[in-house]
Amino acid sequence: MIERENESAALAELRTAAAAGNGRVALLNGSVAAGKTELLVRFTDQAAADGALVLDATGTHTERSWPFALARKLFDSSPLPPEARDEAVRWMDEAAAQTSAEARMRVLPALAGTVLRPAADRLVVVAVDDAHLGDPLSLQFLLCLARRARRARVLIVLTASERLSQDQLGLLAELLRQPNCHRLRLKPLSAEGAGRMLTEYADGPADDGLAAALYERTGGNPLLVRALLEDSAAPATGDAGLPHALRPGEAYAGAVAEILHRCGAEVTALARGTAVLGEAAAPELLGRLLGLAPTAVEGGNRDLTLGGLFHDGRFRDATAAAAVLAGTPEQELAGLHHRAATLLRDDGASTYEVARHLVRTTATEPWAVPVLREAAEYALVDGDLRFARHCLALAQEVCPDGPGRVALKLRLASVLWRSKPAALGDHLTTLVPEMLRERLAPDELVVCVGYLVWAKRTDEAAGVLDTLERSATWSSQEERAALTTARQWLALISPAHRGTPHGTPPEVYAPAEPLGGAADIAHEHAVRAMTAALSHDTPDGAVAEATRVLQRYRLGDGYVMPLVFALWALTYAGKPDLALPWCERLLAECKDRYGPTWQALLTAVRGEIALRQGDLVKAERHASAALSLLPRRDWGGFVALPLSTLILAYTGMGRYDDAMELLNHTGPESELDTLPGLHFRRARGRWYLATGRFQAALGDFLTCGELMDAWGVDVPELAPWRVDASDAWLALGDRKKAVEMAEAQLLRAPDRERGNVLRALGCAETGRDRLERLEEAVQALENGGSRLQLAEVLGELGRGYQAVGDVNRARTLAHKAWHMARFCGAEPLCQGLMPGHAEPEGAPEEPEQEASTPRGTEALSEAEGRVAVLAAHGHTNREIAAMLYVTVSTVEQHLTRIYRKLRVQRRRDLPTTLSSRVGGLRVDL
Repeated sequence: MIERENESAALAELRTAAAAGNGRVALLNGSVAAGKTELLVRFTDQAAADGALVLDATGTHTERSWPFALARKLFDSSPLPPEARDEAVRWMDEAAAQTSAEARMRVLPALAGTVLRPAADRLVVVAVDDAHLGDPLSLQFLLCLARRARRARVLIVLTASERLSQDQLGLLAELLRQPNCHRLRLKPLSAEGAGRMLTEYADGPADDGLAAALYERTGGNPLLVRALLEDSAAPATGDAGLPHALRPGEAYAGAVAEILHRCGAEVTALARGTAVLGEAAAPELLGRLLGLAPTAVEGGNRDLTLGGLFHDGRFRDATAAAAVLAGTPEQELAGLHHRAATLLRDDGASTYEVARHLVRTTATEPWAVPVLREAAEYALVDGDLRFARHCLALAQEVCPDGPGRVALKLRLASVLWRSKPAALGDHLTTLVPEMLRERLAPDELVVCVGYLVWAKRTDEAAGVLDTLERSATWSSQEERAALTTARQWLALISPAHRGTPHGTPPEVYAPAEPLGGAADIAHEHAVRAMTAALSHDTPDGAVAEATRVLQRYRLGDGYVMPLVFALWALTYAGKPDLALPWCERLLAECKDRYGPTWQALLTAVRGEIALRQGDLVKAERHASAALSLLPRRDWGGFVALPLSTLILAYTGMGRYDDAMELLNHTGPESELDTLPGLHFRRARGRWYLATGRFQAALGDFLTCGELMDAWGVDVPELAPWRVDASDAWLALGDRKKAVEMAEAQLLRAPDRERGNVLRALGCAETGRDRLERLEEAVQALENGGSRLQLAEVLGELGRGYQAVGDVNRARTLAHKAWHMARFCGAEPLCQGLMPGHAEPEGAPEEPEQEASTPRGTEALSEAEGRVAVLAAHGHTNREIAAMLYVTVSTVEQHLTRIYRKLRVQRRRDLPTTLSSRVGGLRVDL
């Protein structure tokens, strides 16, 4: 009863006057749910408790056509003696039986007498809630009673709506003309009143900001305020039960529905139309949408404003609009959206606004197709992929069969792939027949083959290509070139499908020349980059071709996969440091609005680059992010790529249980006979090796070798299976086979992965040969390679010198390897170098000042100091060049002068205690 104290006092005064024999009439007006009923109930309860005779009833929509329906309820529920009630019923029956209005009116005074007689001894209170919904005869009876009660102990209290129909206005106006009638208006709560309600509800002090928000969202309507407080109070409450924030829920939605029910059908329709139109809900458009006169729209807006739902003709709260839409029958809602779309189109509204309504209905008009297509493109620019999918799906249904529908299917496929790849499979079922009917352009065919490969429908893709290759009509130079590119693209991912129907396998992994007369197909250029990277003798060609792809194409539909594979080509060519800036640039361009698939793919590549650079921490972070951006079910046949990176990172970090969880959620073994599957087999083998399952590891490595040999891609950057097998043989105690495997790799590709191969040889050999191999491995890795591999080799070299008795050198190398391994996140390697130590045992003990700035560093220039710090912490020449924006040749020249000034012979002799501030400027390590 907050802010209802004045009305309560006024009713109490009227009651006192009526009890003294001066009959009174009170009419309570106010908006829907303003508290009229609550005030009336409290008043009548108190009056009955004080000995008054209370007759009460409530008017309803459904009983307005029944004669004396409201009056009968007054007498049926009253505490009058039975004979008085029977008398009243007889008079009402007699009046209802009369055929003329005049005859009925003559009965009303007698009926009023049944109320006036008990008033001779005690106060009689007649309370009618929602009197405006009463039937006409009952309202005439109340008017008659009011006229005859001026000198009786009678108090009539009625509640009525603020806005009444013409017949209701006439009766209530007549009632208000009576000298003993008083009108009391109940206004919505003020902002202060809403705050008081918040305080009382929570039984604690109210936050001013929360109280203001409560008023703003409810307009002071007590029903809405109470419902919003109920929803917000639990479960997130403070100790005193005070809500931390307003969270509309079921109670609020129920309150909205109750308000609309009380307002009537016309106002409910207006609320629904406003919710449908949203920001476009102008009064004139609402009238056309709902078929309402301007006065009806204006009156409905006033009712909804007083009821706390509207402000300036719009919903105060989006939750209220959502509740109204949720309560609208589906068929009615679809009709409203359809009419809204038509009206907005006729008024020249934007295609996006028109399409917003079309997607919520079953559009059939031809004009809807271009509207939906254009709206989808705008949605893609804004990053609203879900809306774009809905627009394209509906446009496809409406569009008649032909080229236009095929174009819509292709566009929808691209949007599904970039936003929700798991849904792509069902859509491809409708697209494959279009491919077989030769209704796609050559470049579109290649892209669709890529979608089939992603969805693990490689057999179906091969079947489509087989059919088109046999076709006599798909025969132009451009079309045949597209078939060749599509076949090579399919074979890149699934080499088992590299054969043609004529039994002549194309040279999928041989260096490819440009296809004469071919269209500008990005996939063709990416194929050339990959084939060059996976050949034995053309890493430079791969770098040139991949760079050409990255420079020529930008992020867009049909270009994402070629760009990703250009990055893989650089990686397979042994140039992850060149791939890194390109990958970072593409990720920066991608952002959120281009869809999770694009981001996930590029993030997965970023993780693989970090892994090949030896940074396990970044590799784990990026691979995990890739799998978070895109759930595993959406990765299709490419899920093995981020999984393998993450497994190798976990394994290198010693997180074997986490890696095992990933290994336990894989598909059939046959699905691993693909290029991504090869990565997974190798990662699983390294986990087996790290956890002591040497035979299982050897089996995976040898299987990788068999597959790579069968595919003709036996290059170590793809999967160094011989080096891995050498490690496995060494773990099994067969040093001879370990050496044979490593030497075979060295003879096959002497310049590729040389440092890793020499490391394996050094681990397998003994004596001076071991030291020589490891020294060569260090030199190779220092000039460009994985920092983690360099740490492993330095550790092995330290053990080698320990074995020959050179303790000081062994300690220095172990110290350097430990720091490098810790930087890479390789905890098992750190423990293997110095078990149980947070810092390496035997680290040089120098004063802090000397440790931060070793002797001789004062002679270094700023540029030399930067290079020295980075080199001492394990960065390769190429990485240093990229970090300092200089050429590799410049780095080499700086290192030559650094060695001379610091009196060291090689990079690994640089002290790791070089300060990051050597050279005058801080170096970010």
